Amino acid sequence: MSFLHPEFLYYMIVPMLILFTLLLTQKEPTKHFFNEEVMKKLMVSSGSLSLRFRNTLFLIIGLLMIVALAEPVIKDGVVKIKAKSADIMIALDISDSMLAEDVYPNRLELAKQKALTLLDESPNERIGVVAFAKNSYLVSPLSFDSSAVAFLLKQLDTSSITEKGTDFLSVLNVVSKAQAKKEKKYLLILSDGGDKNDFSAEIEMAKDEGIKVFILGVGTKKGAPIKLSDGSFIKHKGDIIVSKLNKAIVDLATKTGGVYIQSTTSSEDIKTMFREITRLSDEKELKSEEIPRYTQLFYYPLGFALFLLLFALSSFRKKSSHTLAITLLLVSFSELHVEASMLDFLDLSKAKEAYENGNYEESANLYKSYANDTSSAEANYNTGNSYYKQEKYDEALEAYTKANFSSAEHRARNFSNIGNTHVKNAKEDSLQKAVEAYEESLKLKEDKETRENLEEVKKLIEKQKEDSKDDKDQDKNKKDDKENQDSKDNKDSQDKKQSEKSEDEKKDSDNKKENQDQDNSSKK
Repeated sequence: MSFLHPEFLYYMIVPMLILFTLLLTQKEPTKHFFNEEVMKKLMVSSGSLSLRFRNTLFLIIGLLMIVALAEPVIKDGVVKIKAKSADIMIALDISDSMLAEDVYPNRLELAKQKALTLLDESPNERIGVVAFAKNSYLVSPLSFDSSAVAFLLKQLDTSSITEKGTDFLSVLNVVSKAQAKKEKKYLLILSDGGDKNDFSAEIEMAKDEGIKVFILGVGTKKGAPIKLSDGSFIKHKGDIIVSKLNKAIVDLATKTGGVYIQSTTSSEDIKTMFREITRLSDEKELKSEEIPRYTQLFYYPLGFALFLLLFALSSFRKKSSHTLAITLLLVSFSELHVEASMLDFLDLSKAKEAYENGNYEESANLYKSYANDTSSAEANYNTGNSYYKQEKYDEALEAYTKANFSSAEHRARNFSNIGNTHVKNAKEDSLQKAVEAYEESLKLKEDKETRENLEEVKKLIEKQKEDSKDDKDQDKNKKDDKENQDSKDNKDSQDKKQSEKSEDEKKDSDNKKENQDQDNSSKK
């Protein structure tokens, strides 16, 4: 056993021993006026705890608390932690053309929202930000502090750079200087592409500097006029300028080894972009550290100290207090053992580590075991996530259903995950159940992604209804055609029978006539 904070033992035990030594050696006030024989005759024995005994208990309590503060532990192996990062620079176009409203609310605000989503999706990556128009400047160097980067990103607008235009060479130059010591650099540009048709100079520079360019095109082919803050539109020679998405920018991405994606209203575009960046990038190991793992023991001296404090402050008689102390001491150790198993920090750490490493089966088993012991909403929720990653959607739904959160925000998130699981489950009425789950989530908290998922599922339900209606119409048409064909066949059959009957009657008539002629000939 060892102590994580032994300084508490060094600096607090000695002063406490001195203080309680003075208290224990002092006489009770009454002994200053009467000798011991007179006191025995005057005092009535109540059997309660004496002052000296209580002070002794307080001394033991103090020592136990100091030991708990020193945090006694037992070493239980070593955990190796590695920090890796792909180091992504985000370049945000803040030229006037980004004020066009062909996407909601406008190109600049949508681009900022996409960048913020990327920050949420990449908590383990170092992210930097560059703002550019005609010139470029570094807003934030590469940093793990996503909240600080997000704050700086939100402050950007078209007034941050006064000189008008869009220059991608300046962006590449800033990125190259910011990561001069790196051989491979990864740049994500969020822009409408400006108005340049030839990017050969930019492509050549990117290749020379080892920059892979990924571009998220923000805007539409149809385009829109550029609306300024005063409500007027930018004009050229009296005509309103209509800014369109420049498709020529695709070459800058594809010819430097990157990827081009046109933005959509959902967040799937930026999530796909992040997956492509991490797939094509070489994650660099920034640091590797071995951290010792411990089993905590502080709750044992702390629990014992609390029970001793109960006795010290009580008015029990000596005999009954001793019996009760032994009983409660035994109970306290059994309770502490149960509590230690419920707060099994090591198992939770292993479950989280397994989930992050993609070992979802082990993660699900550990979280499920902890959830069964504690009925923890968070543990059930994490169990559902682990099953979802394994595509075990029935087990995921069962776990999500058991996650009874108290806060509206967590309940909303849980309902949203239930909706996603129903969509993936692809069973009868799954889509309708997904709609109900999404609606419950939105009642608790409005969320853009959940709202988009709800609309997509409703569209899918409508499409299925239309397909079902078309199938019924086709079946009806086939049935009508078959009935018409059967009717025609019956008519042809009847006509044939009638024709055969007529021929038979004609033959009979001819035979009768021939017989009659023979009879007449005989008679003649």
